[in-house]
Amino acid sequence: MKLEELYSLFLTCKGITTDSRHCPQGSMFVALKGETFNGNAFAAQALAQGCRYAVVDEPEYAGEHCILVDNCLTTLQRLATYHRRQLKTPILGITGTNGKTTTKELVSAVLSCKYNTLFTQGNLNNHIGVPLTLLRLTPQHEMAVVEMGANHPGEIKTLVHIAEPDYGLITNVGKAHLLGFGSFEGVIRTKGELYDYLRGKSGSTIFIQNENPYLNNIASQLHCIRYGQTPGLFVSGKTTGCSPYLSFCWTSESISHEVQTHLIGSYNLDNALAAVAIGRYFGVPDTDICKAIASYLPQNNRSELKETASNRLIIDAYNANPTSMHAALENFRQMQVPHRMVILGDMKELGKSSIEEHQKVITYLKTCPFERIVLVGPEFAAIPSGYEHYQDVYQLIETLKQEKPEGYTILIKGSNSMKLSQIPDYL
Repeated sequence: MKLEELYSLFLTCKGITTDSRHCPQGSMFVALKGETFNGNAFAAQALAQGCRYAVVDEPEYAGEHCILVDNCLTTLQRLATYHRRQLKTPILGITGTNGKTTTKELVSAVLSCKYNTLFTQGNLNNHIGVPLTLLRLTPQHEMAVVEMGANHPGEIKTLVHIAEPDYGLITNVGKAHLLGFGSFEGVIRTKGELYDYLRGKSGSTIFIQNENPYLNNIASQLHCIRYGQTPGLFVSGKTTGCSPYLSFCWTSESISHEVQTHLIGSYNLDNALAAVAIGRYFGVPDTDICKAIASYLPQNNRSELKETASNRLIIDAYNANPTSMHAALENFRQMQVPHRMVILGDMKELGKSSIEEHQKVITYLKTCPFERIVLVGPEFAAIPSGYEHYQDVYQLIETLKQEKPEGYTILIKGSNSMKLSQIPDYL
């Protein structure tokens, strides 16, 4: 079936699903494949549960209301791009090593004050999530904010050619997913694929953190809207407090505003300033920008503050890499609170750099005045440190059941696969 014909059928449906367990009435099911599943085998089930059509790529599963294509994933991506081109909605693409989801949330909150804005839900930012986001676009949407993630070279290039953004933001570049990228330079090149695409697109604009040398080095020949801590930028700002919530002052065109956020960590200043810059660029009133940022509540174990009966927790257990780990520890070190404790889990996907980067964390911890330091995981275990150590989160939980800390402010930070998000129930 031709793409145009498939698109006509898509327009008669109430959205797209790739999950046979979630089949809204009248939707279109696309049978994707994974390492342990074959979506084709669930096409009939999806139709029985209410889908209007099922898109399959294996002839033996074809039947009534089943549409046979060469490759379901490629078809999903092409359909998303075709849909995006029909609606011509202005799209901002966001990527970066750290902060992209928080920045996406802040930017979307700000833009939604003035525009009907579609934005990536959660972190659906890969080769499947991006097309699913685009296929949620309707003629009523006036803006779209699309998050793009990557852990291998070429992935951002794939995503930008699916989404075809008009505007771009790289939050930063850092040492993450080195196993996939091969090196820090590989990270920079891959994130820079967003700039490469926009460089070839007429009328495009990027929003750039002014003090970041790596981004400035790859931003040539692009129309740049600059934000940062240097006076005189399109938006300039500085931290005014962080105990524990970030407060900051921002200035644009000689007009200044103070914002009190619910974000933990001075490292969130750049994320907030990016949202301010994008809001101002698109004409969102200053008071609305401030209100949107002040009202945003972080979720999903991303720098969440939680008060328990015994302790005060800073939960940052969604992800960890050397850059974000150092930022979190440095911020925690500067917090003026008594009885500080850290629980740190391994940083994953660092490849041959893993031992070196975990050693750097331990070396830094030696300079920190924390009362108690707990390390979790085999990567930290491989380095003699003298600190309290547990092989996995379950071993730590057994100890916490017997000896629960009390009266501490506790930073919990580690890669998602370390499952440190289970710890707060025992603190």
